[in-house]
Amino acid sequence: MDLEAVRTFVAAADAGQFQEAAAALSITQQAASKRIAGLEKDLSVRLFTRTARGVALTVDGQAFLPHARELLRVADRADASVRPGRRALRVDVHSRRVAPAVLLEDFYRAHPEIDLDVVTLTADVAGAIAAVEAGTVDATFHAVTMPARDLPATIRTARVIDETHELLVGPAHPLANARTVTPARLVRHRIWMPGMDPGSEWAAYYAELAAAFGLTIDVIGPSFGNESLMAELADSAELATLVGARSRYLWPDSYDLRRIPVRDPMPIYPMSLIWRADNRHPALGRLRAYLGSRRADLSGTEVWTPRWRR
Repeated sequence: MDLEAVRTFVAAADAGQFQEAAAALSITQQAASKRIAGLEKDLSVRLFTRTARGVALTVDGQAFLPHARELLRVADRADASVRPGRRALRVDVHSRRVAPAVLLEDFYRAHPEIDLDVVTLTADVAGAIAAVEAGTVDATFHAVTMPARDLPATIRTARVIDETHELLVGPAHPLANARTVTPARLVRHRIWMPGMDPGSEWAAYYAELAAAFGLTIDVIGPSFGNESLMAELADSAELATLVGARSRYLWPDSYDLRRIPVRDPMPIYPMSLIWRADNRHPALGRLRAYLGSRRADLSGTEVWTPRWRR
């Protein structure tokens, strides 16, 4: 069905005249009449009768009018769902607990007029890049481990987050009362991170971190979720885990868990915003500018980053 003919029909029904409908649509009266005649031919009914004052809907025209309005509403929603600037910016944060989700929420608080659609894709960096390339999402946050030459030609990245680490331990752990810890102090302690996907970029990061400082990072065993992990930490004098400094975790007060910054050097997990070069959504540029302004200045700070940092 010709949507422009339907739009002309609705305009003529509202105005009661082809001439006024044509003026409202910035077309000639002849063009308006031709569109409606074509619509009547397609439907095999008469939609209007001529009167002394203009035109009036026939019984068929009255029956068709509410459906015609709905057709136009659906068409407008379909257009808005894909047109940059009229649809929400769709961003993957992988997990709603981690730094990208926190920063994206801060961005929304600073710019509440921007529509956001926040999703959590269960994908590593390669899968997330494929989603961006396919247009499933406008942008994603991941550590980019591959060299730029191996990225698709349409993909752009910018390092926007340098996430520092904290040691998470229960009250009985030997380091529970430390104000900060160095990587060297963690050598004799078991860092438990069960269920880590060995093929993911975060697994590659922690493997390199462990090798650099001689750490024991235990990934053996299934993951029963963060709540289970924190319950285990609260009851243990041996277990510890590493969390991002800006990640969000909640636990009962009775757990008395401690978050202890890791310093000297400060390990950095580098995350990039990933997007398509031809994405013209106006909110994407504003998000990139905001993230650039929020990136921490670590000049003068002793840091450690993986060799593949980007």
